This record gives sequence, C-alpha cells and structure tokens, in this order.
Amino acid sequence: MILYHGLYIAVAKPDISFSRENVDFGRGFYTTPIKEQAISWPIRFKRKHSQAIVSLYEFDDFALQDYTVSVLDFETYSDEWLDFIISSRNGKSKSGYDIVIGGVANDKVFDTVQLFMDGLIDKAESIKRLRYEKPNVQYCFRNQAIIDKYLNFLTSEVL
Repeated sequence: MILYHGLYIAVAKPDISFSRENVDFGRGFYTTPIKEQAISWPIRFKRKHSQAIVSLYEFDDFALQDYTVSVLDFETYSDEWLDFIISSRNGKSKSGYDIVIGGVANDKVFDTVQLFMDGLIDKAESIKRLRYEKPNVQYCFRNQAIIDKYLNFLTSEVL
C-alpha cells in the first residue's frame, strides 16, 4: 500500500521523536493513503517556507496482520474515536498501540470536537455532525521499530 506524508521537507527517515504530543492520535508519524489529503497538509507551510513536499512510502500492510503489532483501527467516526481524540489532544494519549488508523480531526472536525469539549453539544450530536464530513483517513505510526520495519521511503515530490 502507498502512503503519503506532506510537509515542507522530504522525510526519507521518519523519526517519531520529532512529532508533537497533543494531536489526534498522540505522538507518532502521520501518513495517509489519500494523496490529495497529504497535499493539503503542507500547503499551509508555503507561506512560511519556500516549498511543500509530499513523501511517498511503501507500507507493508502485513504489519496489520502481524500478531506482534498492536493496531487500533477506527473504521468510522464513533464514540470511541472521539474519546481517543480528546484524550490525545489533552495529553493523555493511550499508549500500547503501534499503529492507530482513523479519521482526521481537521479544522471542521476540530470545531465539532471543541464544541463537545466545551460542553456545548453532547456526544451523540458530535458523532452525528462528524458523519457528514468528507472522508479522510490517517495512519499514525507510534512505534519507531514498526516504522523502520514496515514503512519504506520511495520518493518525494515538490508541489
């Protein structure tokens, strides 16, 4: 499977030690199988930096069946997904998962999550609103050894 990562530099050797803590699925290296989604990530950096780059990787998805790899896959926006996002964004990321797969809390999604966190809407309303968002998906690699074993850099493209 081909996965993409968008940034203002090429990332030939992903290193999770450079990642932020309080994001959707916690500290990790974030990729997506949707090229357009990956392209949208670095475009915001074009104002600050001279370029936007999408790096391409071959992901050996045997990792998803490898019993030694702990995978959490949110197939849809759900109560569990919302709980995980909120926990991660509050710095209480649940450890123990090598790979977390699920929807992105993009700007529109984040607005819904923030309304829920502020107590302005309940969980049921949050999930209802999230179901109408454009489909997206992210693969968060939270274990450096898994990255090194299953994610192989192919090339990068300057946008």
